Amino acid sequence: MSNDALPATLNGWFATPLGRYVLEREQRYFDDAVADVFGYNALQLGLADIDFLRASRIPWHCRAGFQGPVQLQADFRDLPIASQSVDLVLVPHVLEFSPNPHQVLREVARVLLPEAHVVVACFNPWSLWGMRRVFSAMDHRYPWRGRFISLVRIKDWLALLGLEIIAGQMSCYVPPCAQQKWLTRFSFMEAAGDRWWPVAGGVYFLQAVKRVRGLRLIMPKWSDRLAPKKTLAPVPKRVGSNGEATAREPIEVR
Repeated sequence: MSNDALPATLNGWFATPLGRYVLEREQRYFDDAVADVFGYNALQLGLADIDFLRASRIPWHCRAGFQGPVQLQADFRDLPIASQSVDLVLVPHVLEFSPNPHQVLREVARVLLPEAHVVVACFNPWSLWGMRRVFSAMDHRYPWRGRFISLVRIKDWLALLGLEIIAGQMSCYVPPCAQQKWLTRFSFMEAAGDRWWPVAGGVYFLQAVKRVRGLRLIMPKWSDRLAPKKTLAPVPKRVGSNGEATAREPIEVR
């Protein structure tokens, strides 16, 4: 594909054969990741044309960005959202195209409630996709214009912000071919990727939970509420040798 044919936006790139290949796998991962996250507020940063929150059961969804069908126009480095107010944040390919990705993650950590979730998707520099970007250093169009961030660095940033990684996955092992016929021919690499080159996927995902030191969730004492009260069980009387009725000591029921 010539430079003139390359899309000028990341949303436009997702409409190309290679972009659709990536989007199919990313949509599948996000659907699985958000399905079991509960709460009241969910936020998606960037890629407003794509609803990565479609499978979420959280009642309030918001897509933030600079353009497109967004509910909130915002700079991701300074989100106009109250601290500790969001239960789920999705960050799909925002960090690679931000001038200050660490600040974006800092803002994400700020708006998350304790024990809330964040899901990150990034292009992997240590892959065939990363090699393609190196050879396209003069190409200022998407997605090769981004600064691909290594998985190790993202993990370090998340740990510094108190975000504990609970899951992750590599995906998109095929070479970044522009034409659908080549993507089809190399599709066998997708099935073998996790086994033979598990760290070389073109895209990686991370799921993390915000941990707060000293925070202890207070749960209701269901066992005490449901446990039956101790009672005394009646016992039958017996007749003694002198003909008088006597009773055994009551038995305590536990």
